[in-house]
Amino acid sequence: MRPPEPSPAPQLCFGRVRHARLRPARNSFAYATYYVRLPLRSLSQASFGCALFSRNRFNLLSFHDADHGDGKGALAGWIDQLLRAEGIADADGELWLQTMPRVLGFVFNPVSFWFCHRADGALRAVLCDVRNTFGERHFYLLDTGAAIDNGAELRARKVFHVSPFCRVEGGYRFRFFRVMRTRSGLPAECTLAAIDYDDEAGPVLQTSLSGTAAPLTAANCARAFLGYPLMTFGVVARIHLQALRLWLRRVPFFSKPPSPPQKVTR
Repeated sequence: MRPPEPSPAPQLCFGRVRHARLRPARNSFAYATYYVRLPLRSLSQASFGCALFSRNRFNLLSFHDADHGDGKGALAGWIDQLLRAEGIADADGELWLQTMPRVLGFVFNPVSFWFCHRADGALRAVLCDVRNTFGERHFYLLDTGAAIDNGAELRARKVFHVSPFCRVEGGYRFRFFRVMRTRSGLPAECTLAAIDYDDEAGPVLQTSLSGTAAPLTAANCARAFLGYPLMTFGVVARIHLQALRLWLRRVPFFSKPPSPPQKVTR
């Protein structure tokens, strides 16, 4: 008899953020980062079994369920209900949430990704939870009606204000890659999320988030915390620093329009 497949385990991923503005003034930056990938169905309400990473309580690094979904109920139940309301009934496999953890209790996530799989392991849909510095959020649901191929281009019309240096117009192009590579003689899962923004005149922004998965252990949590001190505080600081650089280069500034109600767009 074939033994059952082991349950997927939480991952701590180390990688890089890259961002390039193509016009009206060129501006680019890249920095090292880390994030977690959590298998929500397998985890259910369990903790992570890691001394330096807690669930729903303070620690060096932590994950709080209330930071995601509707902030109330179980995360797997919330995303299942949302998908069913959008006509997606076959995302009954694993649900991987990719997001930044809290660092000393603080977090700001510009975007979190919910990778929703079918029972056969194929990627069925991706929900992008986008937040801005005004405390608002919006969900973009990427759905082709069938399984999504590795690296396939997915599109969404921009309806949510994020940067004061971009109008709320045009659209996003998303690509998600997941591959296995060998690191130090051992297999390692590598992921890449690429998001490009175009307006009516063509490409404006090119961004990506890449990472290599490592086990969620105390040693790796210490490596993350000490190697990237106060990382989530740095996210907010870098957002404002890059905004200052664009303002000094006289990139046009657009006031925040009335935001759409919190909902899902496709």
